[in-house]
Parts: sequence; structure tokens; C-alpha cells
Amino acid sequence: MTEHAEYTAPVGTARDYYNSHDADNFYYSIWGGEDIHIGLYRSEGDSIFDASRRTVRRMAALADPPDENSTVLDLGAGYGGAARYLAGEYGCKVVALNLSEVENERDREMNRDQGLDHLIEVVDGNFEDIPYDDETFDVVWSQDAFLHSSERGQIIHEAERVLKDDGELIFTDPMAADACPEDVLQPILDRIHLETLASPGFYREEAREVGLREVRFLDETQQLINHYARVLAETEAHEARLRENVSQEYIDHMKEGLNHWVNGGEKGYLAWGIFQFRK
Repeated sequence: MTEHAEYTAPVGTARDYYNSHDADNFYYSIWGGEDIHIGLYRSEGDSIFDASRRTVRRMAALADPPDENSTVLDLGAGYGGAARYLAGEYGCKVVALNLSEVENERDREMNRDQGLDHLIEVVDGNFEDIPYDDETFDVVWSQDAFLHSSERGQIIHEAERVLKDDGELIFTDPMAADACPEDVLQPILDRIHLETLASPGFYREEAREVGLREVRFLDETQQLINHYARVLAETEAHEARLRENVSQEYIDHMKEGLNHWVNGGEKGYLAWGIFQFRK
């Protein structure tokens, strides 16, 4: 991404949000500073970090095992926790494409600290227009990032374009349930400045249109509820400490938004899980 890069409005909004002082400090503190996505919980006592890392391990176990000759593209990589896990565990090369320059600087620093910067390239970029040639990557990976785009079909098209033949697209995303009634998600959409969420059916159709074959969808919608409830509990438990680096206004808005996600999930309006497609 260059300084002259153009974004759709939702992507630009997400970039500004994740670059903000409040958001950076909140996600780095509450989510554990590695993986800022939905976790897989085994018990109420699971930490956000452990549950989030469990998602990474589960996704990696589903994909064909990468090796030192493999190249993975992580779209919307956040702080790069998945990239470090993949590079450290399998020795593969990873490109961490992410639109937040603030997150990317933390990512590069952690890569250096963990001795993985020779395997991971952190790129300031937009996943609606991936800055790589056709058939470059063995795996395209993403966790809970596509929702920030209004051009999700374009992202699937771009993922297919940069995948090698027989390559895999594996991702998670908070979604509307296929049978979700109209208008009930408005509180969530208002909170994240979007007009819609994708659905499992939407991603299946978009993937079919570009020639990707569905391998599996692991429906783990309950984990979306578990995760946002856990983040809410942690936010409330550590609110006094958070206020040292995060504004009260941000904290209040975050708690309101987390409640909307939990309520939407409990009412059956949302979906979440692991999608795997093959080119």
C-alpha cells in the first residue's frame, strides 16, 4: 500500500479505527496482543489468548501442512500472531497483509523479538486489491477481517487469483446467519459502520463463481457468543486499568458493541466458523 492508495469507505473506516490510540491499546491489552480474532473455548476459564491461539492451531491442522517451500498470505493479519505461529511451527514464509500501519509496526517488532522476521514480510496493504501476481501463494488465510469490506466478493476473487493451482483458502468471519431476518442486525452494523454482513451462503456462492471448491465449513457459531462474552467480561474486570490508556468513551462504546454481538448470536441471527476452499 502506498500513501496514495484508495480504499472503499468501509475499509478506510476500519483503517482509521485500528490505527487509533484507543483501539490499538484496547486490542493489545485485552486480546493479548497476538491474535485479535474469535477464539475456540473449552471452558469459561480459558484465557482469550489461549482460545484465540486454539483457533489458529485448528485452522492450521485443517490445511495441507505447509513447509519451508510454502508461502502463506494472511489477509487482515492484525498483530501477526497467526503468521508467527505458522512460520515458527512449519518454517514457511508468510506475507502478513494488513491495513493498519500502527498494528503493522507492533507486528514487525514482535517478529524481530521472536527471531521470525526472516520468514515474515509485513505489508501495509488492502485485501480488496492484493499487491501480488497471479498464482503466488500456496495458502490464503484470514481471520475475522473480511467483514470490514463492502466488496467481499472482490476479496474472494482476489484470493483465488493469487492462489496457486491446488492452493487453499481458509478463513473465518463473523457473518449473518443464512436465515437472519432483515434489519435485526442494525445495532451491530451501526457499531462497525457497515451496511451488511456476509453469510455462509454468500461466501459459498462467491467461491463457486470463481471456481473454488468447498472442502468444509466447521460451524462454530457458539464460539462467537463465547468469545464476545469473554471479551466483555475481561473489559469490565479490567476497566480501571484500561482507563490509563483507553478513553472512557471508547470503553463504553466497546461494551455496548460486545453486548450487541452476544445478543445477536444468542438469538440465532449470526454465524461463525472455519471455511476451507481449494482452487
